[in-house]
This record gives sequence, C-alpha cells and structure tokens, in this order.
Amino acid sequence: MRPNKRDELVQKALIIFYRNGFHATGMDMLVAETGISKTSMYKHFRTKEDLILAVLRLRDELFRNWMVRRMEEIGKTPKEQLIAMFDALGEWFSKPEYRGCMFIKASAEYQEAEHPIHAQAATHKKLLYGHVLKLAENANVTDPGTLARQLLLLKEGAIVTAHLGHSKNPAGDAQRAAKILIDAALS
Repeated sequence: MRPNKRDELVQKALIIFYRNGFHATGMDMLVAETGISKTSMYKHFRTKEDLILAVLRLRDELFRNWMVRRMEEIGKTPKEQLIAMFDALGEWFSKPEYRGCMFIKASAEYQEAEHPIHAQAATHKKLLYGHVLKLAENANVTDPGTLARQLLLLKEGAIVTAHLGHSKNPAGDAQRAAKILIDAALS
C-alpha cells in the first residue's frame, strides 16, 4: 500500500531530522529535501513541532518493533533476550546512517520536561523500560525493576559512547557488564 502524502512527509522528515537535528532543520530545508510544499506541510501539520511529534511517534514504533524483533530472533529465553539487546545495539551502531538516539537528541533540544517533544521522548524510554522489565520478570530475577533500570543505563551509555566514538565496541562492553548484572540478579 502506497503511503499517503502525510505519511510520506513524516517518513522523509524522520530521515532529515535524524541527520540534522530538530532546531537545525527549518521548514525551507524540509521543503527542499522532501519535495513537499510548505502549503501541503501546513495542511497536515499546523507547526513544525507537530511534525516533530509525528516523526518521534513513527521512530518509536519502528525502533521498538525492530529492537524487540531482533531480541527475540537472537535470544530464545528471557535472559538471552536481555543479553541480545546489546547484540541488536551493535548492529544498529554499525550502520552507516547511525547518528545516535533521536530521543536523546529530542530531549536535549527540548529540555523542559513538560514540553510535548520532551515528553514524547521520555515516553519512548518508558516503553522500552516496560519491555525490559517484563523480560526481567520472566527471567525470574530477584529485583526485576532494578535490573531493568541498570540494563537501560548500560544501553543508553552504549548509545552515547557509540555516537561519540569513545570505544571500538560499546555494545560489547555494555553486554559484558549486563551479563554480570543479570547473573548477579539470578543468584
């Protein structure tokens, strides 16, 4: 099924915002790179921030679906899936278009917690936490909430480290630490 004009705009804008950032991407750049007129853009989105929110919703759906699927493909048990999260991250980091986490960037560019864009970024992280928490519960660890938070700290740190280029294998480094935390939570 061919995407409608609105969906096409959101898909193209996602690529542009991810590459350039939100504040650095103006409406003129979006018009030039998407081939969609300003009139058409404003027909679908009243403001640039409305478009950013749609982009973040799409990115959340795409990223979480991909991450969960890869974790399930790599790991068969809940414990293996928790560890597989870092294999999936390594795959993501190795892609030429990798530019860090769009949600970390959004929360940095829109820093007020009550701002809708910041809140949308926080929602993405909460949804990931929910999935990791469920896996930790299913793995029968002693304190699933603590383990989930710790693993997500490792995940976020690996994302930033990969983006900054401070390590040759940040996903592997984080995975080795994750294995220690998971084993300790199972004892």
